[in-house]
This record gives sequence, structure tokens and C-alpha cells, in this order.
Amino acid sequence: MSMRWTAGQKMRRAASLALVCGVVTAAGAPPAQAGLLGGDGLLGGLLGGTVGTVVGVVSTALDTTTGLLNGADWGYAASETPMSLVNRTIGADSMASRGYTGRGVGVALIDTGAVPVQGLLAGNVVNGPDLSLDNPSPQLEDADGFGHGTHMAGIIVGNDGTSYGYKGVAPGATLLNVKVGSTDGAVDVSQVIAGIDWVVQHRNDNGMNVRVLNLSYGTDGSQSYLSDPLAAAIEHAWHAGIVVVVAGGNSGTNSPTLDNPATDPYVIAVGADDPNGTASSLDDTIPQFSSRGSASRHVDLVAPGQSIVSLRDPGSYIDTEYPAAVVDTRFFKGSGSSQATAVVSGAVALLLQNRPALSPDQVKAALTSTATALPQASAQARGAGLLNVSSASLALVGSNTQTWPQSTGLGSLESARGTQHVGDNGVDLTGEQDIFGAPWNAASWAHASAAGAAWNGGNWNGHPWAGSCWCDSSWTGPSWSNTTWTGHTWSGSAWTGHTWSGESWVGHTWSGSGWVGHTWSGHTWSGHTWSGAWWS
Repeated sequence: MSMRWTAGQKMRRAASLALVCGVVTAAGAPPAQAGLLGGDGLLGGLLGGTVGTVVGVVSTALDTTTGLLNGADWGYAASETPMSLVNRTIGADSMASRGYTGRGVGVALIDTGAVPVQGLLAGNVVNGPDLSLDNPSPQLEDADGFGHGTHMAGIIVGNDGTSYGYKGVAPGATLLNVKVGSTDGAVDVSQVIAGIDWVVQHRNDNGMNVRVLNLSYGTDGSQSYLSDPLAAAIEHAWHAGIVVVVAGGNSGTNSPTLDNPATDPYVIAVGADDPNGTASSLDDTIPQFSSRGSASRHVDLVAPGQSIVSLRDPGSYIDTEYPAAVVDTRFFKGSGSSQATAVVSGAVALLLQNRPALSPDQVKAALTSTATALPQASAQARGAGLLNVSSASLALVGSNTQTWPQSTGLGSLESARGTQHVGDNGVDLTGEQDIFGAPWNAASWAHASAAGAAWNGGNWNGHPWAGSCWCDSSWTGPSWSNTTWTGHTWSGSAWTGHTWSGESWVGHTWSGSGWVGHTWSGHTWSGHTWSGAWWS
């Protein structure tokens, strides 16, 4: 993503993942930082400086970029799509009337964390490891200072616990919160791969039964999925029995491909649909920002992704930057393939509660074979059509085994990042090394990841990344233990030298502003817009 900064503000490169929420367009600005995560939030990594100093900067962004955080055209979307309408549109309300809420199914959300706002119950959220750059701060462990993860969590499992209160698509499912994105949205592809591997190995801990993995972001990495390590990681999850749902991107027609890893044909790549205020598909359109991909690889299907009203994370980065996106105090609206991806993940949880024996390949077949036709949209824009989980629950799918060539994972970690990089004190993380600067041995990692053994206790890629037991506690109940990152960065400075000043979640508001004497660049998540800001 490209951005233009006001006088006195300096450009920074973003993390390697971009939020799929949308694509920001800017004229003539140099490439800006983007985050590995693509999706609804894309905001975080695009900004330079501390969280406190970047306020108001995003509105100056003009250029187009792709990546985990794709942006889109700026424009205010006055419409609102409440979750009640989303659930009617995709048939989730019909599933609920038959008693299906996703109960007994776990959905792993690898994102920016989640906070205890109303609608995220302690009983339906479990905290996994915090693999984010917020790690040195105990106050920020698992919490969402950026706001993207909380928004996604609300779409997937939001639940007020009352008959008429707010409900996500699968209010009875369990959300496994694996935080990789920091308070300003910064994240590297190595963190996401580590998170995926962790989910695969711990999917059945404590009766969690993780069957769905949500990635609402991507990168603009251009190497073939056949060698890309991020693609290989999600394939390993897929073949382990986890349905991987990935944002296609928010590049519209500006990019000839979907974001990485949505380019991998095994997973479910999701585009955005605009219900235009009705549950009928007759007036639905595909938003301009939703990535079209190519004739050979486009999104598999679409789901509501325009102006989706989900849970607000008060005081978070996007909450501060986009006050016009606040709805009725406790909600927040955003557009992008990120939101659409979360909708599909919730729907998969409903389907797997109804038909637990389905394999990931069968789930994909059921969803794509029963999607509602959208004749006014091209096949590249809509894929199989609009998600209809109620119809999918009745589909005859047979074996439907996918036989695509599988990724070796032996490609370049740097190429998986694409053009987006996270930076530390003016030094970008580049090349074949992870977030700690440890050498990346693709062959060794690929073998261990495919075997579901990439983690050894709290170690990944030969370095301590997390604790090794469910021996911490939090608002969610038992949580995975943390290991403070100290003395290691790719730039040679110590993690202990970067501490948060007064950053904590108190009374549902954030205090403090960011790193002391340091800023993390890189924040693009696959949300397309937050109220008026379009992101890819």
C-alpha cells in the first residue's frame, strides 16, 4: 500500500502481512508499510510512527498496493449491514431455527487478539499463545489494541447470551484466539506461519475440537503456491482436518491474482458481497474493492462484506482513527474481504456441528455447490456465488477429494512477504530469517510442519516463542502460557529495550500510546474500509 505523509512524518515500511479489508488508493506516493494480515483492518501497519503519532495520517493515503493489507478507494459508506441481516442472507438464521449454533466446534482466529467486550463471553473464547510484537508487555498479552481481531471475533462467535441480543454467525462455537498482530497492526509472515503450526498441533487440547481456521488477510507475495511456505502451512492445516478460510483480498481489478495464501486452490478463498440492505440475493452486487483474481484462480464464493456491523473495541487503533464507524456505542462497522471471510468461518462451524464427519474437501464442495447464483456478477468476481449454509447442510457431496498438486513449502520466506516488511529502528526484516532473526531452513521446517511437529514445547524454528502449557489464566479462563521475548531481534537490539508505556486495557479503554522510542511499521488487514476508509 502506498501512502503520503504530512510534513514532519516519515514513511515507514509495514509488516509483511496485509489486511484484506480493502485497498487504499493514493496518487504518486512511495510504497508504505503494510502488514502481513489482509482483511477488514488493514489500517495498523500502513501507518508510520507510534500509534499516537499516526492519528489522522491514514486519511492522506492515496496510492494502490496489494499485500496482506490491501487498500481500496476512499469513500464514505453510509450503509450498515447488521449481523441479523447477514444471518438471514446466508441461511444462518435457518440453521439456528434447527438448533445449530456451532456448539462443539472450535474456530481458530489468527489475528490481532480479542478483548472482553460485551458479546464475547468468557465461555466461548480461549486464549492461545501471544506471538505478536506486543509480547514484552504483560498488560497487552492476547489483547487487541488494534481492533481488527475483536471485529472478526464478533462476526464469528459474537453472543450477548440473550434471545434478542447481538449474535454472530456461530454464537455457540468456541473461538481460539491466537494473537500475531500488534497494537499498531504490525506482523511478519513468520509469525503467522508459527501461529498456524501451533493451531494444528493443539487443535484438540482441552476438548477444543478446532475444525476451522480464519485468516482475514494476506500478502502480495507472488511466488507460486507450489513452493510458498505460507501456502504450505495452510495446506498442512487443511490436510490435518481443519477447514482454512482465507480472504481473497481487496485489490478489486488492480491485481491479476488473489492475495497469498488465497492463491492456494485447496483452501476456501472468500470475496465480498454487498446485500444492499435486503436478504434477497436479487439486488446483491460485488463491491468494487473485492479482488477478482484470475480466470484460473479467483474466489471460491462470496459472503456479506460491506459495512458489516460487529463488536467495537473501544480505544483501539481503528476505533480512534475512525470514529464515524461507531454504531450505537458498542458496535463498529467495516467493509472488506476480511469481514466476508469471518462470515464464512462462522458458517463452516454451523455446517460442521450439523455434519461433523465432513472433511475439509467435502465442506468446500458443499458450500460451493449450493451457493446462490449471482447472475449480475462475473465468475471471477463471485466464484460459485453467495454463501448459503442452510442449503449446504443438505448437499450431497460424496468424497469430493481435491487433487491439486501440493505445496512443498521449500520456497522463499522473503518472497512470501511480498513487498511489505516490518521494521525495527529503521531496519527492515528481510531475507530468509524469522521475527527473531533466526535462519529459515525451509526443508527442515516443511518436514516438521507437515508432520504436525513444528513446535517443540514453546519452541518454534529453534527459538522460544511461547510457553509450553495451559497454565495461565485470563478473562477467558485457562490460557496458554507466555514467554517474554528478550534479547533478540533481526536488527540486533534487545526486545527488552522496547517496552510499552502505560498501555493496558482498563475499563474497556486503552491508555498509553505505543512503544517508547520505537515504532512498528506494517499494518494492512483485509478489511476494505472502516466506515469511510476503503481497505483490502
